[in-house]
Amino acid sequence: MAVLRKKLLLFAAASLALTPAAAQQLRYLDPRDVAEAQRDNAQLVQDLGGAETGPRAAYVTSIGRRVGQFSGVANPNQALHFTTLNSAVENALSVPGGYVYITRQLLGLMNDESELAFALGHEVGHVAANHAHIREQYAQRNPLGVFGAIVGAIFGGGFSDILSARSRMDLLSFSRDQEYQADTLGLRYMLMAGYDPAGAAGVLGALTRQSRLSALVQGRTNRQTPEWASTHPLSENRMQRALAEARATGRLGTGIRNRDVYLNQIEGVFVDDDPAQGVIDGATFTHPDLRIQFTVPQGYLMSNGTDAVTVSGSAGKAQFKGGAFRGNLDDAVLLAFRGLTQGTANYPVPPPRHVTINGMPAAVTTARFNGESGPIDASVAAYQWEPGRIYFFVMITPGGYGIGPFAPMINSLRKITPGEAAAIRPRVIHVETVRPGDTLQSLSARMAYRDYRLERFLSLNDLNPGSRLAPGQKVKLIVYGSRRS
Repeated sequence: MAVLRKKLLLFAAASLALTPAAAQQLRYLDPRDVAEAQRDNAQLVQDLGGAETGPRAAYVTSIGRRVGQFSGVANPNQALHFTTLNSAVENALSVPGGYVYITRQLLGLMNDESELAFALGHEVGHVAANHAHIREQYAQRNPLGVFGAIVGAIFGGGFSDILSARSRMDLLSFSRDQEYQADTLGLRYMLMAGYDPAGAAGVLGALTRQSRLSALVQGRTNRQTPEWASTHPLSENRMQRALAEARATGRLGTGIRNRDVYLNQIEGVFVDDDPAQGVIDGATFTHPDLRIQFTVPQGYLMSNGTDAVTVSGSAGKAQFKGGAFRGNLDDAVLLAFRGLTQGTANYPVPPPRHVTINGMPAAVTTARFNGESGPIDASVAAYQWEPGRIYFFVMITPGGYGIGPFAPMINSLRKITPGEAAAIRPRVIHVETVRPGDTLQSLSARMAYRDYRLERFLSLNDLNPGSRLAPGQKVKLIVYGSRRS
């Protein structure tokens, strides 16, 4: 069986390497999918961090178009659209209407242009094979939005939850098959575009290393990976499969890599949080432009979105958001409760208790309602940040807990000083040319982190503790940079 499988793999790899674009049947994207993608693009980009612009974004688009022309999608230069997202999540994704997105965090993990070509080719493969349509339906399974998910996570235990979990597992298994097919298609496109197929295993290897690194530092970052970061099941098997396919083409080690060109393009790219969107540093969230800072309880994780920060832990979940508001604190509290169930349920809200927190007027209250598994406490703490601006926490805990688990958090919210805000700088990629005397230890000591500097440096550059550096070799560092103007 193993021999037969190997022969089939060799045959498939040879076929994907030799199939000319002209021999493929052209696929025209569904006009309804195209219209929907055009309509939703701006909101999707905003929700996922905003779009990068300038030479780097144009470069990414050029590579996407280079591989996309071999996808069999009709009129690829007009049908396929490529966007670089200003996001700290390492991911790429696509939607059925031909829109492909890749994050600047993923760009920072890759080491040459062939890896970028495969990543974009993989997403184009999802479009060409119509995979993303199914994934999109899965992503829309929760009509109540983020607070519906928060309440549902606390309820738990019901029969509907069991069915939902089973359907998700079934879809994950199906999606894994789609990933394999998209890997094969991405490899085909990059080969036909002249790239070294080693880039396929290269980017999957980078993601595997990053996953291991995240597991190593987990618990120190207090960062929770958002759901949209997990659209691609990743496994060691997937990387080994891509490497085997690349070897079977007989072209491994040949073709375009463009390492220096790629490294020049990612010089200065932001890594981790963009201060303009707020920064998670351990258990503390700081937004230097809004001058906001708060600290989550020990053991709780944060996920930073475009307009909200979600907090989750063993005793509950919370979300922080707000901004311009014309009403008073009591109005803000009622509006927050209404948003909790998207207006689908009414329940009595006790009058808020008015207090002062770190010099700010605040209103706090808790309402109790019954869920499938027992009573639930929903709490709101709203702050009069300044005239016409209110921020608030919404918290969900099991009945009887109230704001208890989150009391230190709501009491920690404060305005930082201009000096504290100015001290917050982004982490950026810097490409360093190795000089005589440089070592793994001396270079990793320059990494802009307080811990695991050597491990982060090795993972970023696909090195191991025994690797030898040669003068003239180029490596990536993550250092502190300057804010965007």
